[in-house]
Amino acid sequence: MPKKRAVTEPEQRHSRALEPDLILDPQLKAEAEAKNGLRQYDLGIRIIETAIERDSEKFKLRPSTILSLHREALNGISAYAGLWRPAGVEIQGSKHTPVGAHLVPELIESMCDYVNDRWQSTTAIHIAAYLMWRLNWIHPFADGNGRTARMTSYGAMSIKIGRVLAGTPTIPEQIVDNRVPYFDALDAADIAWKQDRVDVSKMEDLLSVLLANQLMSIYLIAGGHR
Repeated sequence: MPKKRAVTEPEQRHSRALEPDLILDPQLKAEAEAKNGLRQYDLGIRIIETAIERDSEKFKLRPSTILSLHREALNGISAYAGLWRPAGVEIQGSKHTPVGAHLVPELIESMCDYVNDRWQSTTAIHIAAYLMWRLNWIHPFADGNGRTARMTSYGAMSIKIGRVLAGTPTIPEQIVDNRVPYFDALDAADIAWKQDRVDVSKMEDLLSVLLANQLMSIYLIAGGHR
């Protein structure tokens, strides 16, 4: 099992929604986010292991799975942990304007249908790339969208491959360490969607490189290079 670390570095694109802060002290909030990051990772691994044990080929992505991952990330930090956002939200630093809150449940269902309908016929990289983009595009939460999208994407990729992926840093950790290619890939998919196309090829390319980096760490250790 890969070594885990909390993925809680400051976001460069911030969601803004009307929500009372449960933790006002910045240091205490950072500590809570770090602990929750580990809890979310642990839950993600349990979800992966359970799906593989039950037969990964029959896996179905459910909205409840996404909500549970979000709950772990925002527990004690947000009043809306594990809940779809109740109102509109804007993303500072992005040109994308998320949909109205009333559309979130339907769009999440449609996103899950897209994944489930193609589970047998497409690649783990495509499914992961689609989820990474689509969850960010819907932006279903008042806060914690990026963290939840990255863990949902990583979990789906692992289940589709049929194993807990070895190596560090993991794909989510690498994204946090360098967000620019990640944001560029999200923007490219947004542009395609405005043209009525699903095209997450740039995100697929990025995830392919990050997966190779993660797995390469095991090869280097095996060869005594690290």
